Amino acid sequence: MFSGSDASSVAAADSVVVIGLGRFGRALALELMANGTEVLGVDLDESIVQEMNGQLTHVVSADSTREEVLQQLAVPEFDRVVVAIGSDIQASILTTSLLLRFNVAHVWAKAVSDAHGTILEQLGVSHVIYPEKEMGRRVAHLVRGSMQDYLEIGDNFSLVKMAPPAAIIGKTLGESRVRSTAGVTVTAVRPLGGTWTYTDEKTIIAADDTILVSGPTNKAEAFSLRR
Repeated sequence: MFSGSDASSVAAADSVVVIGLGRFGRALALELMANGTEVLGVDLDESIVQEMNGQLTHVVSADSTREEVLQQLAVPEFDRVVVAIGSDIQASILTTSLLLRFNVAHVWAKAVSDAHGTILEQLGVSHVIYPEKEMGRRVAHLVRGSMQDYLEIGDNFSLVKMAPPAAIIGKTLGESRVRSTAGVTVTAVRPLGGTWTYTDEKTIIAADDTILVSGPTNKAEAFSLRR
């Protein structure tokens, strides 16, 4: 039987509670574990808990909408909790409300719709996640251009991994004047078979290089479309 004392032993600085072990919550929890973070996983479905047993630091089948259950699991002692419940909006809202009442320092909550996200924000959640919506936007940008990877890191500002446009191949970045002509910055380069290094004005871009570009999303996308 999983006890509150077991959970207390996990609630260290580098530990996270993940509530809801569906596809998103499971992937998140396993990635955290792979990077050395201890994880307490919570899900109402006993079959999921059995499947995840041994893959997380601790995993338990429990109803996260009940205050006494979260208290028993020592969830208030953690300062980082992710609510990854997607199939039951009411459970997501009730669980999140309890975490905020516990004054958990950092709460991330998955939203399955704009309305769901609005409610979470109104409750006071500072980190509302839209996995499907954000992935859809990301893939849309990848489909349109020659981007190999894309990450939006703020309002209208992105990092893009891409092959270099023909116009800058064989030139130094100083000669190609990418920042002044395209409004983006080539921040790093990786030669074929090599490793990433920072760039400067003397960096010469080769045809088989991969480059990392930062800048306003629309300009980064336009740069990726150059041939």
